[in-house]
Amino acid sequence: MYFGSAVVVLSTLNEDGSTNLTPMSSAWALGNRIVLGLGDSGHGLANMERHRECVMNLPDSSHWNKVEQLAPLTGASPVPEAKRSRYQHVKDKFAYAGFTALPSREVRPLRVAECPLALEAVVRSVQRSDGFSSVETEAVCIHAHESIHIDDRHVDPSNGIR
Repeated sequence: MYFGSAVVVLSTLNEDGSTNLTPMSSAWALGNRIVLGLGDSGHGLANMERHRECVMNLPDSSHWNKVEQLAPLTGASPVPEAKRSRYQHVKDKFAYAGFTALPSREVRPLRVAECPLALEAVVRSVQRSDGFSSVETEAVCIHAHESIHIDDRHVDPSNGIR
């Protein structure tokens, strides 16, 4: 079963230290813990298992076309045989989609400047099951654009984040 959730552009660290971007839409949060649902064959999952850090960038609705540009891309090179008919390798997904990379404060993967909310996180556990994985993360730093601030501890995600 899959009923989706907010779109996330997931930043993870490639083997060479560059940042990979993965669009996804299976995530939920409770407190400072965020659970991500990913397919087992994705490059983002492999990166998180290896480096155990990520940034969850939450785009606003005006960036749907940039997120869609990321969908047929993979950070894996060479492209795995099973993905060759649907995916192409692009090393710099920030440039390809027209996103701007910003340094993170607590983790190594870069964050997406255009996203109103970015959650830097460390990976606490990965549970694999039937071709999918649940990744439990812990937020260690949160970046929010002024446009969604309510006060110094709260944001209003209805102000554009979908």
